[in-house]
Amino acid sequence: MAERNRAFQEGNNTETYGKAQGFGSSAVDQMLDTENKRMAENLSSKVTRLKSIALDIDQEAADQNRYLEGMDSDFLSATGLLTGSVKRFSTMVRSGRDNKKLLCYTSVGLVILFFILYLLVTRMQT
Repeated sequence: MAERNRAFQEGNNTETYGKAQGFGSSAVDQMLDTENKRMAENLSSKVTRLKSIALDIDQEAADQNRYLEGMDSDFLSATGLLTGSVKRFSTMVRSGRDNKKLLCYTSVGLVILFFILYLLVTRMQT
């Protein structure tokens, strides 16, 4: 018992402590080697999992970039359509009094049409 305490106090190195416990240095080395291998395998599996996650993130980012590029072209075409519609609307408003009456009827008709469509859609969902 005194030998074990002395070995522990002398620096607590593995060889001295292993001999004090009655183990040979090869048994301690084997235990440490086994523990190192287990920890290395654990680390290897974690690195593999992180690599897989990183590749998934990269793929998802590429997909999102393609989606955003598609949306950009869609918005540009919608902007072109709206610009043309605004120009035609402005021309119609400036052309004269008869067109203003027609514009009023068209606007009221569109509002009623959208209201009817809204009612139909809400009733179909319930």
